[in-house]
Amino acid sequence: MLDLKNIEKAYERVKNVVHHTPFSYAPILSQMSGYEVYLKKENLQRTGAFKLRGAFNKIATLVENGKKGGVVAASAGNHAQGVAFSAKYFGIDATIVMPESTPLTKVQGVKEFGATVILQGSNYDEAYAYAVTFAKENHYDFVHPFTDEEVMAGQGTITLEMFEEVEDLDAIVVPVGGGGLISGMSVAAKTLNPEIKMIGVSAEGAPAMKNSYDAKQPLDTTSVRTIADGIAVRDTSPVTLEYILKYVDSFENVCDDEIASAILFLLEKQKVLVEGAGSVGVAALIHGKIDLPEGSKIGIVLSGGNIDVTMLSLIIEKGLMKSARKMKLMVTLIDKPGALQAFTQILTDVDANIVQIGYDRTSIDLEFGDAHVSVALETKGEEHQEQIRQKLKEGGFSFKEEH
Repeated sequence: MLDLKNIEKAYERVKNVVHHTPFSYAPILSQMSGYEVYLKKENLQRTGAFKLRGAFNKIATLVENGKKGGVVAASAGNHAQGVAFSAKYFGIDATIVMPESTPLTKVQGVKEFGATVILQGSNYDEAYAYAVTFAKENHYDFVHPFTDEEVMAGQGTITLEMFEEVEDLDAIVVPVGGGGLISGMSVAAKTLNPEIKMIGVSAEGAPAMKNSYDAKQPLDTTSVRTIADGIAVRDTSPVTLEYILKYVDSFENVCDDEIASAILFLLEKQKVLVEGAGSVGVAALIHGKIDLPEGSKIGIVLSGGNIDVTMLSLIIEKGLMKSARKMKLMVTLIDKPGALQAFTQILTDVDANIVQIGYDRTSIDLEFGDAHVSVALETKGEEHQEQIRQKLKEGGFSFKEEH
């Protein structure tokens, strides 16, 4: 069984390789929540996520035991890079099996560390099944992303770093997918301070571990769908569930809208870029799902920062719309000289900045003699948007809003 001694040994192995990432006081989050909040910024870790810790400890242990024949892993993300980096460090071969749908940037990121990439299967589970078989057939060691005590011990080193800086934490909030991170961290935290509260947070779209925690037995799901791809785990590991049931005090879920708002909050207010999985602890906090005595000292793990830029741009766009800082309109005009000018003059009068505009007089949806103008505006909040609506109505313009 995993214990503090294993985690301390893991720390000796990883401490000169992984970054001792910042554990920073978050004044805005603290003021908002009534807690004393600190953020453990594993998004600034080498390879961009905490996964390097567990992968490195596992591979270091294999090398210590004379196993240098090569390693295999299945991953479309952070675990892949952690395994590839660690294998390169020790000069052994690494083969990473990734689903065929994996974005090219992630494939290239793994190849840059010198690993061989095999694209196999339409999803993670198919890639995983192939990787396990491939490892057996080729006598390689398989490095599981979470159901492995050496991997969990490596992840648990985060707790040791947090306690070095803030030894009197009342609670730690941890993202949960497969459960390896919270298992390792909980063993260390509860051993050092049995009174500390361990709080797990998962995505609503990947509820297997939360459902299993509530039912006190392993329950798998048939599918997963969430923007937090780093914790999008379909099946529950009985190994990590056992640790979670023993050490975790409460378990929360957050939806994709809450995750997206947390990503945007961290980017704007904390100047920190995190991926979906990395933001779930903050999402739980800002949406009132953490229930602790006022003034409690809380550490929240930002587990990774490897977010796809396309996803990030979508989150920013939706966030601007939701916070009334952007407005999209489809306005119907009479197609005659001066009509567009009259429309834009209203926008000038109410100080709304046009960021995008389109003019369509050929759509079959239009009455003869009409035109559609699609426009995106920078706005200054709900009151400003209401002023724009009112002025357009007063000017006799027909319009629809895009939400």
